Amino acid sequence: MIIIIYSILVVLSILLLAYLSNRFYFSGTRCYSKNRLDDKIAIITGANTGIGYQTALDFARRGARVILACRDTKKAEKAAKQIVDLTGNQNVQVESIDLADLDTVRSFAKKMNSELNKLDILVNNAGIMFCPNWRTKQGFEMQFGVNHLGHFLLTHLLLDLIKKADNARIINVSSRAHYDMRINWDDINWEKSYNTIRAYCQSKTANILFAKELARRLEGTGIVAVSLHPGAVITELTRYTGQSLFFLIPYLWDLFYPIIRVILKTAEEGAQTTIYCAVEKNIAQYNGCYLSDCRPKKPSNEARSQENATKLWDISCKMVGL
Repeated sequence: MIIIIYSILVVLSILLLAYLSNRFYFSGTRCYSKNRLDDKIAIITGANTGIGYQTALDFARRGARVILACRDTKKAEKAAKQIVDLTGNQNVQVESIDLADLDTVRSFAKKMNSELNKLDILVNNAGIMFCPNWRTKQGFEMQFGVNHLGHFLLTHLLLDLIKKADNARIINVSSRAHYDMRINWDDINWEKSYNTIRAYCQSKTANILFAKELARRLEGTGIVAVSLHPGAVITELTRYTGQSLFFLIPYLWDLFYPIIRVILKTAEEGAQTTIYCAVEKNIAQYNGCYLSDCRPKKPSNEARSQENATKLWDISCKMVGL
């Protein structure tokens, strides 16, 4: 009995220490800028929940017109209403887009090009992680298709609007998971084999390479393109994590979730670097860079390669029909 009590106390002490460390560390990695976004127009994909929702909430508080580009429009309408109620900003709207279906990406972009006169901020935030071997409508591996190709096409189709804005920002939400795997150049669409973790990591490397090449190609236009790691955050993005990481003992994820949650960021904390990239006046110095905790970070060798960035750009253009 004494051993059991001692073990429980040790576990509780570790959790308390982890929680206090979490609070101390993340309290210093916030975006403290008071810069406003009045008269700015922002589109955020996947803004009905998690980091995207917190980003939209912050933008609305700063006075921006915020467009929630979401697959689940019912959830998005609820999120939009909450944002309006919390901020008093009536310029919050919902538009339908499914990044797993490039036809809807084109329809969304066509509507935005007809309704908007500019686009100041595009946040490519939506994503899927560690899902089964699913395919998009056009036959792409789901994680590469949603996390990279859908945003790749969307950004291209909105570029004319983005060029009409002063000091526009294109922000790709990536992940430090990109450090762990190389791009599977021989089977980029995962048709010969499939590894859900490697596929996710590949898609996050693609986010960084896309921003790097985009910044190079848009040099001199005043548009800034960056990528970022939001931090380790528990959001709906982790819905398939238990199946993927704990497939041998399915209940382990449910068992450890409360413990894991204590030491990770909240969605609001995870949104801070995205917000920083959108509001920081001197962000141009980081054009093409990868950031984390509101500061530049060195990405993997794979993600720093200009050859890889150009190669991925050409492959992506062919895959989406550009």
